[in-house]
Amino acid sequence: MPKQNTAAALRLATLALIAMAAMSAAIHEAAKIAPVGQLIFWRSSVALLPIIAYLVIRGELSRSLRTRYPYKHLIRGLLGCAVMFFSFVSLAYLSVGLATALSYLAPILSVFAAIVFLRERPGAVVFLGVALGFGGIILMLFPALAGTEVREGSLVGIAAGVAMAATNALSRVQVKDLTRTDPPASIALSFAVICSAVGLASAVFGWAELDSFGFSLLIGAGILGGIGHVLMMEAVARASVSLLAAYEYTGIIWAFLFDVALLGVALDAWSIGGALVVVGAAALVAYGQGRFVAKPAAAE
Repeated sequence: MPKQNTAAALRLATLALIAMAAMSAAIHEAAKIAPVGQLIFWRSSVALLPIIAYLVIRGELSRSLRTRYPYKHLIRGLLGCAVMFFSFVSLAYLSVGLATALSYLAPILSVFAAIVFLRERPGAVVFLGVALGFGGIILMLFPALAGTEVREGSLVGIAAGVAMAATNALSRVQVKDLTRTDPPASIALSFAVICSAVGLASAVFGWAELDSFGFSLLIGAGILGGIGHVLMMEAVARASVSLLAAYEYTGIIWAFLFDVALLGVALDAWSIGGALVVVGAAALVAYGQGRFVAKPAAAE
């Protein structure tokens, strides 16, 4: 187990967030030439390479291959595939920054999943965050709703982003249940394998013929996704979850930078304002749920 080192953890988390934003940018471009199933296959299968290499180096591969609850891994894997599907549809129609902002709806929507499945009773701060989150979505939608014409694909992208956050909220509940019995690396490995199989099955519906640029986008997305996951696992090993939960929201900065600097995306004030409201609301919900507050260990 690595020693606790907050500075190192934040550096690793920053690199992880940059890698994930770069992965989203690659998917954003690849979605113009390849169907979603093909994107899911390459993103998941190539990500197995850095994940397996990491587990081998850590000597955790054999432990990660064992589980007493394979059906739980299957459910989590299929939910994860749904999350990835909606995420990639969102990236196909929206900028990386807006799609990333919508992903922060997951902790907001997880409030409802926790109420239904875990019998949790959140406080007033959490419900305020929920209201602000949906207010942010309205701001992002405003140009499309108020204009005479709906911007092409914007409603589809936002709907996919909300669906992604909703399925991610359900997936988080399943992951929380799985972590009681299985290590996080085992969950990550099974998720990548299941999504690879689902993506491969989509080949029967037809895949696009890719040139070298298309292949480089898909392979790059997979490698970046796998590396980002490994870096975040290393960050978690060196700092408290509450600290990294707060820091995770800085990922929106890198997403917007990729939009402006590399993809040349012009963002309007409504979209940026709505995205920032969603991110702030998600942080407020996380604070209300106690994710940013260090809690004493329960007495044995």
